[in-house]
Amino acid sequence: MANITLKGNAINTIGNLPEVGSKAPEFNLKTIDLNTKKQSDFEGKKVVLNVFPSIDTGTCAKSVREFNKKAAELNNTIVLCISKDLPFAQARFCGAEGIENVEMLSDFATGSFGKDYQLEIKDGPLAHLHSRAVIVLDENANVVYTEQVSEIADEPNYEAALKAI
Repeated sequence: MANITLKGNAINTIGNLPEVGSKAPEFNLKTIDLNTKKQSDFEGKKVVLNVFPSIDTGTCAKSVREFNKKAAELNNTIVLCISKDLPFAQARFCGAEGIENVEMLSDFATGSFGKDYQLEIKDGPLAHLHSRAVIVLDENANVVYTEQVSEIADEPNYEAALKAI
């Protein structure tokens, strides 16, 4: 399990992120219009998985805004912003913020993404939500970069993730 913190207080995830070089686990997540997207829907593209606890927190919202800016400049790459927020909340945020270059996906229905990627928070006040992490996949869904952000209130290392593309 990953040992992380929330405002300096220790909490844990259920495991560790997939290893660099491994095949990314398949996922089924809900879109903002309640359709389902699978990991295999993005074959042939590089994929940045921006994972966070909730769009309704400052750092999570900032990460979506930042990746939205950077995604406009990326070739053959899609940024997926993933949380357990309801798709309605994700759609509201994107509409209010003018978010158009990333795709919001929700794990609310089953929570299987958080379990399969081993980033579900195990304990503390955010138990059962996703930890803040970035995972980059190549065109064949192989993991080429991971970052488990050690302090949930901190932003991910955008530049390192984008460099891995």
